[in-house]
Amino acid sequence: MSAWADRHRVLSARASAEPGRYRTARAPYMRAIMDALSPAHPARRIVVMKSAQVGFTEAGNNWIGYVIHHAPGPMLAVQPTVELAKRFSRQRIDPLIAESPALRERVKPARARDAGNTVLSKEFPAGLLIITGANSAVGLRSMPARYLFLDEIDAYPASADEEGDPVALAEARTRTFAWRAKVLMGSTPTVRGLSRIEREFAASDQRRFFVPCPHCGHMQWLRFERLVWEKGRPETATYTCEGCEQPIAEHHKTSMLAGGDWRPTAQSADPGTIGFHVSALYSPVGWMSWADIARAWEAATTDDERRSLKNTILGETWQERGDAPEWQRLYDRRGPARLGVVPSGGLFLTAGTDVQKDRIEVSVWAWGRGLTSWLVDHVVIEGGPERVACWAALTDLLGRTWPHAHGPRLGLVKLAIDTGYEAPAVYGWARKAGFSQVAPVKGVEGFNRTAPVMGPTFVDATEGGRKLKRGARLWTIAVSTFKAETYRFLRLDRPTDEERAAGAVDPPGMVHLPQGTEAEWVKQLVAEQLVTVKTKRGIGKLEWQKLRERNEALDCRVYARAAAWIAGADRWSEDKWRDLEDQVGPLPAAVATAETAPPATAGVLTRPVPLAPKRASQWLGARAKWL
Repeated sequence: MSAWADRHRVLSARASAEPGRYRTARAPYMRAIMDALSPAHPARRIVVMKSAQVGFTEAGNNWIGYVIHHAPGPMLAVQPTVELAKRFSRQRIDPLIAESPALRERVKPARARDAGNTVLSKEFPAGLLIITGANSAVGLRSMPARYLFLDEIDAYPASADEEGDPVALAEARTRTFAWRAKVLMGSTPTVRGLSRIEREFAASDQRRFFVPCPHCGHMQWLRFERLVWEKGRPETATYTCEGCEQPIAEHHKTSMLAGGDWRPTAQSADPGTIGFHVSALYSPVGWMSWADIARAWEAATTDDERRSLKNTILGETWQERGDAPEWQRLYDRRGPARLGVVPSGGLFLTAGTDVQKDRIEVSVWAWGRGLTSWLVDHVVIEGGPERVACWAALTDLLGRTWPHAHGPRLGLVKLAIDTGYEAPAVYGWARKAGFSQVAPVKGVEGFNRTAPVMGPTFVDATEGGRKLKRGARLWTIAVSTFKAETYRFLRLDRPTDEERAAGAVDPPGMVHLPQGTEAEWVKQLVAEQLVTVKTKRGIGKLEWQKLRERNEALDCRVYARAAAWIAGADRWSEDKWRDLEDQVGPLPAAVATAETAPPATAGVLTRPVPLAPKRASQWLGARAKWL
């Protein structure tokens, strides 16, 4: 296949930074990966765990071109979503065909009558290419496939239209071809224990690309730990040989890559599966340099930035810190604000609601810039979901307001309520209360940072004893994402008095608890931890487990955070945040004095009774309850 690519593949300026004739020698580590996709190679499943900037996408495109020209048959290419599949077809496949004469002859132009060439379907002699999304069960079971290209599998949804794992559904399409089938799956990894590509790579022979040292000839595979540079001067980055400990300059990389070879480092669980790992440390000169990697590492100051570096540059999974913060430390650092008051900095309120057998618990959180948050209230409605009075009390809570330190009173923008217990009763109440302010939610295990909240989808509801088809709207939330985020925010440190005197402020995401917060509630907030458990295949899987029986405070926090996401806080522009600050108004002089002066009694904030005049809120349409 690599020989075919060198002879026939032409890169388009529309889709490549280096247009012109494709040269495998530019990224020599891709040769063995491509050749393993040739029909004569014994491997049937090729797994590639990789970073960005290593040329994997073009290698996958080469395979598509090779199949069309040299080894025709039914082929299925799967992207994370149908929308991305359409983009992939237009930006990658169309230029692939248009720029390579050998392919132009075999795939008729889309404008031709009965061409068989559409955005998601390309016909060619003795074969057919179908492009689909992992979120479409119909697309995944559309046809038998001899060739299967699964791209960015870590971005696939957990289930395709609730019909099962999309990778398993797609691989089932190849069974008809038995030993003649070929499967290529590649991805940038995500979270350790949850990454699909990590599991597949761990079950393979785990090949690494060994390159020779230009000084001593020692063969080694490149690791980030051996990349060194002077602090603050990433341009000085060099690689230290593990054989002779001599520094290797960037310009040696070209000859090192040319002299490299792939070597397995483990025993594969399946003889037909081989695995490759390649990071941006191998990127050819002119792509991502060692200095660029060093610069990215120095610039990464938050967990999110370090996670992105591990995933997209090093091609490694990120280890989530799921250890629970110490509850006593959180309890001791409770702030000066009072429970029931929205502190300065809080701009809007959301609530998270957990339905239990004998009670309904609600936590009200205030949110500010950078997702900084303050616990404002925690309400326990005794009785349980079978009692009408409980739902009436929850309805009253929707219309309640809380005083703000600046004077106005704020109501709830959005209340998210869990449907895990007595879902029909929850749907019925939510429908009656109105979905503009209420969001029924269903928690699912797993991490999904790009879309931690999915939906809404329509579910059946009841009203007056009647069943209403599609009568309620349900949001699905990746609870692991928000739990890990909450713990990460709880571990943030406040600036010291000296740092505050120099102008330092609390870091974004800081979680503030008021003086009235009880110890039991704080214990519930940190009642779980993230642990790695072994699956039947012996592969690690991340799972949240309780440290204490009661965890309602953590669940309510997660639902309130989901409500903020649904309201749009993660996507608001700077103008939106300024608008909210204008609506809340400036801090009155009496309160400003109280906040800046040393507290006389436990730091309790006093507020003036007169309300500052303000303009009406317009950011959520006609609703005026929330402010």
